[in-house]
Order: sequence, then structure tokens, then C-alpha cells
Amino acid sequence: MKNKFKIFFVSPEVSPFAKTGGLAEVSGALPKALKERGHDMRMMMPNYRAVNERKFTLRDVIRLKDMAVPVGGQLVKASSKSSFLPDSKVQIYLLYHKQFFDRDGLYQNSAGQDYADNAERFIFFCRGCLETLKLLQWQPDLIHCNDWQTALIPVYLKTIYKDDPFFKDIPVLLSVHNLADQGIFEAAVVQKAGLPQDMFYSGSTLEFYGKFNFLKAGLLTADTLSTVSLTYAKDIQQNAEHGMGLEGVLQARRNDLHGIANGVDYAEWNPANDKFIPNPYSAADLALKALNKQALLTRLGLAFSEETPLLAIISRLDDTMGLELVDEGYDRLVALGAQMVVLGTGDEKYHKMLARLAKKYPRQLSVTLRFDNALAHLIQAGADMLLKPSRYEPCGLGQIQAMRYGNIPIVHAAGGLAETVQNYDPRTENGSGFVFKKYDADDMLKAIERAIKVFQDKKRWAKLMKNAMKQDYSWEAAAEKYTKLYARLVARRKR
Repeated sequence: MKNKFKIFFVSPEVSPFAKTGGLAEVSGALPKALKERGHDMRMMMPNYRAVNERKFTLRDVIRLKDMAVPVGGQLVKASSKSSFLPDSKVQIYLLYHKQFFDRDGLYQNSAGQDYADNAERFIFFCRGCLETLKLLQWQPDLIHCNDWQTALIPVYLKTIYKDDPFFKDIPVLLSVHNLADQGIFEAAVVQKAGLPQDMFYSGSTLEFYGKFNFLKAGLLTADTLSTVSLTYAKDIQQNAEHGMGLEGVLQARRNDLHGIANGVDYAEWNPANDKFIPNPYSAADLALKALNKQALLTRLGLAFSEETPLLAIISRLDDTMGLELVDEGYDRLVALGAQMVVLGTGDEKYHKMLARLAKKYPRQLSVTLRFDNALAHLIQAGADMLLKPSRYEPCGLGQIQAMRYGNIPIVHAAGGLAETVQNYDPRTENGSGFVFKKYDADDMLKAIERAIKVFQDKKRWAKLMKNAMKQDYSWEAAAEKYTKLYARLVARRKR
């Protein structure tokens, strides 16, 4: 059938099996949406200790027992089990090796330090994925790789496997979700990867300031590339801060770099049937949102008033999230008559900053320093505005989730935030949120003031909420864009 492909989707983490961040959410949702479009989807990830084999009904695959996977000049024995993404017919293989994956963390130990053998672990995973395909005798039309942990797959297809007829004309798409984490290792890892030493020299595909960079190698050998928004795709080519040292590589491949915004699972993030909120609602009964606001503020110990604007921050707490702007501008924010709730965890310095502000303004600010999915849903349903002043943001999901709940985003014009939130125009009453362009507290406060002014006009605010709730960032829309990209990729490779 036209534009229906056999797709091998490879990711180092997949929700709900094992997760550290947004990549797992993408990997758990996009393949389902692609399957619903008629593609033949198979997936692969490592079988970490965190994977609950009983809960997800992992089954042995006879032909994938005692696989021989080359790592560092030796054959490492491995095995794979099979399962399905929950509530789908997407088959997933989980590659196991006790020494590499039977650990508490996915990439780091309990002290937050990267495992010393991460290079070997993901060399093993990349080679294991390709050996699995051969043992299954399943030839995909393309391979979709994600982040540095899978980035050696296109390298291997262009080197070790280039003369293997099984892999002839199988192109690779490499998607970048986290450019900051590149898989950079000592030069000696080239030998462990089984690659010719003469491939490593200054300025080569593998070399990055004297070290072996997995992501750089993948970016230069994959047939095409994608990242998680059009704006971010431009930013990482043109801006050294966003490009993380790879802006030259990305600029060189600009014609092959595509931006496709992430989607949101509207089956989970839907105020009409959200199991975590006391008063489900829709755009037709927005009055119920105020009851969720009251429930949220009662739970957090703040006074409730429909007339008082409630801002929310739901975020990891680190240097990229714009929290210094919040610190600098918070006194003025309180003077505007607003309340704020914060949910997140991260760097200790931001924990201390927020604790200081909460102590100073106990009636205006509630801070919850942990990950709490149920509370995140209640905040989206109860808050009036979501503040995301990120310094940079590849895509971001919080602002997309917020719009479905009529929780109006106030965002810095960075990456996917600028792409997914349309600045409100008071003349036309079009838009879905408020966008500020300068990364400073003054510009952020001006955007908040604009939002509060509209909030005070209940008729205009209700229309803005409905505008936001109509936005479509479903995975179905993203899957359609990926399908078009796959079609071009396969057609180009087979010409």
C-alpha cells in the first residue's frame, strides 16, 4: 500500500517500560500513532532492571536467545524478549545482558554519575539491534533511531554492514531530542566499537575535540535527521548556545534536517475525562474549571478567589528553565496581585530559591519539590496560566497540555514554545497564549501583565481559553508528518 512502511523504531527508553524524560514519552506514543496509520511497526529498547517483566508480560523469543553481539573484539552473549506497547499491537523487543542492563539507573548511578561503561553498553545495544533484525529475518523499509544511544546504527550500516545484502537500501532517520547529551567518550572507544582506527582523525566523522562523539557520528551518517520543532531545528544550526558545539555539523546537513513538533496523548491529557481532577470539564462548561482551581488551592493551603490570577510552573528545575527570571521578577509579580504554584524537582540551588520565596510570600506561593503526576494534572486543570520562561526549549509538552485544559501559556519565544503558542492579539482576539521575545525579567513581567489584563475581562478570557483548547497537537498530526518524511526518505534511497 502507498506510504505504508515497515518501520524499526529504536530508542534507549520507552514509556511505560522505562523512563527518564520526554524521549520515553515520545517513544511510547509516536509508534502507536504510526501503527494506527497502517505502518508495520516494530521497536527495540534495552531490558533494564526497571522493566517490570511480569506487568508487561515479556515473553521469550527462541531465535533471539544466546545471540552473539560483537563488542570490543569479543562476542557478548545476549537475549531478547518480546512484548507489546500497552493498549496497542506495536511489538517491542527488549535486549538483555546482565552486565550491561541489570542496574538501578538507565544511564546513571544513584549518585547521578554516568556509568563508566556507557559507551560499551550502547555499542552493544546498537549492534544488538542490527543482529536482532537478521535473526528475525525481518527487513524494515527504514530504521528510526533516537538520540546518541542509537546513533551508531547508521555508522555501522555505512561501515561494518555496508556489504551485507540484508541491509541493502535500508535508510536511517536519526531524531535528536536532547542535543546537550551527545555520548562523548575517549578515543580508545573507537576500537571497542569495532570501527577502523583510520576513521578517527581530526575533523573526521567520529572525532570531536579529540574524543569520540556518538551523536556527531550519527548526524553525519544518517540519511536524514529530525528534531522536535521547526524553530529548534533552526536554532541549533544558527546559535552556538543551542547547537552545543554541533552547530557546524547541523548547518552542513541543513537540507536534511526537519523539525516536527511532538504531540500530546490526548487520551491522558483531556479535562473532559481526567481521572486526576475532581471536576471534569470541556470548552462548553468552563465554569467547572473554577471548581478545580478551588480544589487545587485548598489542597495547597492557599486562599481561593476567582478574581485572583493563578500562575503555575510545572518543570524540571535547572538552568535552562528561566527560573532566574522568576527570582528576579517575583516581587513585581506579587504586586500584580497574582498567586503561583510550582511543581518540580532538580538543582538544589533552585530548591533553595523557591523555598526562600515561599517563606517570604506564604499566602501567594506554594512550592512542591517532587515529581507528582496526579498533582500535575490538577494544576493544569486549576491554574489560569502556565509560565514557561525557558532559556531554550526543543519542544516542550507542558504548554501543549496546558492549552487543552484552558490553562493559558505565557512563554519565552524559544524553540518549540514559539512554535506551539500563538501570541494573543487583543485587536483580533486571535491567539492561544502570551509570548515574550527578550530573555529578561522585564519582558516576562510585561507578558504576565498583558495576560492579567485579559484575564480581568471574563468574556475575552473565556474566548481565549476556547482558542487554546481547540489547538491540535495530537500524535496523529505528528504521525502524518513523519509518514511524509519516511516516504521521501525511502524514495530517495531507492532511486
